[in-house]
Amino acid sequence: MDFKLHNGSGNLCYRSCGRQDKQLNTYDWLADIPGNNDESDLVEVQFKNTRKGYFRNSNKIPLEKGDIVAVEATPGHDIGVVTLTGRLVPLQMRKANIKSENDIKRIYRKAKAVDMEKYEEAKAREHSTMIRARQIAQNLNLDMKIGDVEYQGDGNKAIFYYIAEGRVDFRQLIKVLAEAFRVRIEMKQIGARQEAGRIGGIGPCGRELCCATWMTSFVSVSTGAARLQDISLNPQKLAGQCAKLKCCLNYEADCYVEAQKRLPSKEIALETQDATYFYLKADILSNQITYTADKSNPVNTVVISGKRAFEIIALNKRGVKPDNLTEDLSHIAPKKPVDLVEQESLTRFDRNKKSNSRNKKKKKKQQQNTAANNQPATTSKDQPNQSPAKEQQAKPQGKQPRNNRKPKQQNEPAQQHDKTARN
Repeated sequence: MDFKLHNGSGNLCYRSCGRQDKQLNTYDWLADIPGNNDESDLVEVQFKNTRKGYFRNSNKIPLEKGDIVAVEATPGHDIGVVTLTGRLVPLQMRKANIKSENDIKRIYRKAKAVDMEKYEEAKAREHSTMIRARQIAQNLNLDMKIGDVEYQGDGNKAIFYYIAEGRVDFRQLIKVLAEAFRVRIEMKQIGARQEAGRIGGIGPCGRELCCATWMTSFVSVSTGAARLQDISLNPQKLAGQCAKLKCCLNYEADCYVEAQKRLPSKEIALETQDATYFYLKADILSNQITYTADKSNPVNTVVISGKRAFEIIALNKRGVKPDNLTEDLSHIAPKKPVDLVEQESLTRFDRNKKSNSRNKKKKKKQQQNTAANNQPATTSKDQPNQSPAKEQQAKPQGKQPRNNRKPKQQNEPAQQHDKTARN
């Protein structure tokens, strides 16, 4: 059976890649398979502030990713966006540790125009409600910060997200808020990292915050990760916008742990015939260690590789002290420095053209020289302008033809004697 994709291009289905609220989006890699929506009546619905819920489509409503639906709530109903359907929903529920399906609420209908009007009205009151709630909490002298307010789709309930270091007794606060806004109040505590992800921003690396783009679970970060990477324990540099340690400190911690296995211990001193050297600092990823002759001050610092340090430690264990820490690198050619500024030069292309033309001229000269050396030796007939000395060298040494023979000198006196006899 041939499966035809919904977009007709033969590639990924466009419905599986819909982007909702940043990191809450779920890629439905089974959206191309026919009948996937009928495999399960469970649907994943997304709300505001990184909140998701799972509902049962008991009315068999044809739903697709991105549809706005009205779902059951306590009390009334809520408005959300469908993010996942089909056989992947039970897997997502298992990932979210939702074991029992008996308490799952149901989907009423697709959102109508009346539902959207109520939802927009309730959403427009959220900011003013948050400002008023902060003033009330300040008047009650509560050590807490209200970060955001979320109204239910029908406007009958409001969720107040707050941040607090310790436990807060907000029973009096709930009574005052209920009287002020005439809605049902629900308090929900969030962490500083979750608030930073909700607000968003740009990190010191120049990119958008990880907690606002892709992170869904927050792992505890300790200063031990900074010590593993030899980062100075400066709280201003280690802290993020949430005033907590940066989550990115954990990203390369495992890589540094593996790289440190190729370095010797910091407590081991290296002994040479000149002096004793102590550990100063190390570049872990490049496997380079800096040693100093004075334990308290950087004096006569020497940079060596981890491999060389292990060699010297092995020699010291056998009672051998090398002449110095550095190894003989005279047989290795030094690397030529790379001029990075030259990459931005406007005349760098002209230089390449000149060098190419010079190379072509050199190649032509070499070809001409090789052709001249490979030519055979020419005779005197081919070279009439040749000097007589060269002609004699160029003549063959074999038997000469008769026309070119010279008269013998022995016959000359005999001919003269005959002439005198005739006379």
